[in-house]
Amino acid sequence: MTRPDNRHDKLTRDNLLDLEDHRLVRIESVREDQRQVWVLTDRGHREAKQLLEPEGIRVSVLRKEEYDPVTGELLGGGYSDHAAAVTSTAAERHQAGFGHGLGFQTEVAHRLAGGYVQRADLVMRAPAAGVPVMLLEIDRRTEDADDLVHKLRRYADWFRLLPSDAEDRIKRLARAGGFDHVDHEQRLWRRYYPQTGREGTPPLAFVFADTTDVKVANTVKVLQEAGRRYWAPRRYDVYQRRITARDYSQAVPGVFTTLEQLQEHGADAAVWRRLGRADDQKLADALDNPDGDALFHRQVAQADAQEKQQRAAEREAHRPVCKRCGAKFTDQRWKETTASGNAWKVGDLSVCGTCRADDIARKEAETATEWEPAPVQPEPEDDRDQKPGKPRRSLLRWRN
Repeated sequence: MTRPDNRHDKLTRDNLLDLEDHRLVRIESVREDQRQVWVLTDRGHREAKQLLEPEGIRVSVLRKEEYDPVTGELLGGGYSDHAAAVTSTAAERHQAGFGHGLGFQTEVAHRLAGGYVQRADLVMRAPAAGVPVMLLEIDRRTEDADDLVHKLRRYADWFRLLPSDAEDRIKRLARAGGFDHVDHEQRLWRRYYPQTGREGTPPLAFVFADTTDVKVANTVKVLQEAGRRYWAPRRYDVYQRRITARDYSQAVPGVFTTLEQLQEHGADAAVWRRLGRADDQKLADALDNPDGDALFHRQVAQADAQEKQQRAAEREAHRPVCKRCGAKFTDQRWKETTASGNAWKVGDLSVCGTCRADDIARKEAETATEWEPAPVQPEPEDDRDQKPGKPRRSLLRWRN
């Protein structure tokens, strides 16, 4: 892991031998291929904790030495092969550029209700590679497929936990069955792991080692069928709008591969397969949701545009037509004829705004003609009695 670019492990062996001279490491067991499994001694474990813990890196539990009570022979651990598979998985991912050498944690505990603890074999953090966090389970086919389904269920249960100091409103919502509406920021896992940048919870990867393709296929089949409720997306509640996107907000993204594929092709190759999919993909592609939230927003926007066009077309189909000139009503004229309380202003409801203006102009002209005053006629004058400079006498005289 420390020098993944080395073609020979002589440097690593020399370093281990030097650490052994200082009683910091020891050989625990030798595998069938003659590779040695090294572990820290008690002294090495203490120094490693002092070296790494200030940087936030946890050291796994110390592997105690066990001796045969009869022969006194040092016994190898029962999980040495599994530990080697975990280390190999981390090394392959590190070599592919997924995280730095100390960006991995092993045996990470996830505490559930009732005191049960679900331990992840490996937790990887590689934000630069598009994987802020990933939980890995390494299976050498020592576990039954149903056991892996139970692990998937327990991880899903842990991702749904609320912190003890959660708001009462959030707790009441969860108790009432509305947990799907609780944001991930309100859940316990966000206090341990960063945002994933994708919908759903942190991804869970199954890495199968020392097994056959047939066994892997059978195990994955059980995982996909029995664990569907945990990894599968849901339909959005918008059936009438023909939305084909899927809701991954409550899903646990599950991917799987084999250690042999990682060693042969590398962790950055198309060796990962998402539960529910048929093809191998690169890790980032396998974790992405092309039919998820982004597609949903595009389809909603498209559906909104189509509904808007449909409403506009339906409205145009019902737009009134002037009975006099045949022209369609303008929006203003249509609004005038349908508004209540101003019937005395709109006039004939069957004519458009132009014809209505003509009616108003014609009516105003008729009214002006009818009420025009008659011209004033001059009074007749009696020129016989009228003299220059003398006022005219009235034609009417009083009789005595």
